[in-house]
Formats: sequence, C-alpha cells, structure tokens
Amino acid sequence: MGNGDNRTEDAQQPKVAWLTGASSGIGRALALRLAQQGWTVAASARNRTALEELVSAQPSTIHAYELDVTDRPMTANVVAAIETKLAPISLAAFCAGTYRHETLQTFDAAIIGEMFALNVMGTVNCLEAIMPRMVARRAGRIAVTASVSGYTGLPGAAGYGATKAALINMCEALYPELERSGVRMVLINPGFVDTPLTRKNDFPMPFLISSEEAADHILRGLADERFEIAFPWKMKLAMGLLRALPARLRFSVTRRMLR
Repeated sequence: MGNGDNRTEDAQQPKVAWLTGASSGIGRALALRLAQQGWTVAASARNRTALEELVSAQPSTIHAYELDVTDRPMTANVVAAIETKLAPISLAAFCAGTYRHETLQTFDAAIIGEMFALNVMGTVNCLEAIMPRMVARRAGRIAVTASVSGYTGLPGAAGYGATKAALINMCEALYPELERSGVRMVLINPGFVDTPLTRKNDFPMPFLISSEEAADHILRGLADERFEIAFPWKMKLAMGLLRALPARLRFSVTRRMLR
C-alpha cells in the first residue's frame, strides 16, 4: 500500500494503523489484512473478548486497545497510549458504527440518538483525538466509514442514512484543510456487507459482499490514494443514479421499496 502521504516520517518506524470497530465485520477483516501486509495494528472496540480473539490470530502485530468511542476522554487517552507504546499512527480507520432498521411504527428518538452518538459523535471524538497529531507531523491518513445509504434517503433508513450523510458531508468539509496540512482524508462508502449487523435484516440485500471482500476494496482504494472508496461498484452506481434523479422520479423508485 502506497505511503505517499507519510514522506516526512522516519522510514524505520513501524507503520501503525489504528482501527475502531475492530471486533467484527469490516473492522476486523481490515485489521487482519493490514497485519498480514506488515502493519502494526492497534485494534479498538468495546468487546474485550472479541478483541482478544483478534489479537490471538496475529499476536505479534495486532494490539488490543479496548475503547468506547462515545467516551471522548477515553478516546483521547487511547490515542496517546498507542502513540506512546507503538509509534505515531500512520493510518486511522474508523469502522465503529451501529444500524437499526426503522419504520414509521418503530421510529424512536432514543434509538436514533444512539445511532448518532456512535456513528457520528464517536467518529468526531476519534477525529478530534488524531487530527492535531497528524497535522503536527504533516503526515498520515484518516479513513472514515460512512455508507452509500448516505447518498439519498431510503425507506427504513431515516436514522442510519442520516448519520452516514452527516459523515460524508463532514469528510468533504475537512478534506481541503487536511490536504493543505499534509494529511489525507479518505471516505469509505460500502454497500451491503455481510456483518453481524446486516444479518439482522429481513429483506433482500442487493450486491451483498463479505467483510473480507470489503477489506480488499478498502486496501485497493488506499493504495490508489482515492478520496472516496465506494463498493461494490454496482451498488455505488445504483445509488448515485438514484441521487441524481429529480425528486418525482426518485420517490417513484423509493415507494417501491416500501413493504
């Protein structure tokens, strides 16, 4: 994987990647892929048991840092601990998130608030902790996992899609300043990926891919130094076309998604 954004770092230092949401799904698969490629991986998640199982798969290169990203002070402390014990973080990939399908009948402000707390504010806490360090070094990459569901509103995803739309907007807003400061912002927009969260869905998921395939897409995108890594391409295309339609035509499509 290319390291064009880390030119000012000591070539002898280990490449350290910090991943959140590393206990399952995309985060876990990406942690394993990075470790296999020679990265030192600082893996964070709330589930201590799952983290220990991940470390046991690559004990020499993956290190567990238990973390609830909704805890702002704890997030800052974990970043400091990683950089003190391992080395400066070259790549920060934020994969922690949650999902709940909701309808008019199940629309619940508390549940949507929990999604915003983890998906959006959890990411904000991570950004606040890592951005000043990378900017001071004028080096590093930050990868934020949003979703193609953030492109446009879909029935059943009013809360989840809104959190992902917020992340997309945030990454686009931060990109120019970070670029000027020598730090690359990367936006990851997956479609349907087979994870413990999506397995709860009781509807067909078009173009479903495995977490391992998702990790491979991300690694290829990081190597190509793209801003947006969206996959699978058929889902990206479909959602992009839907977003581009006039409202009358767009709603004629989304009405058909109602159950």
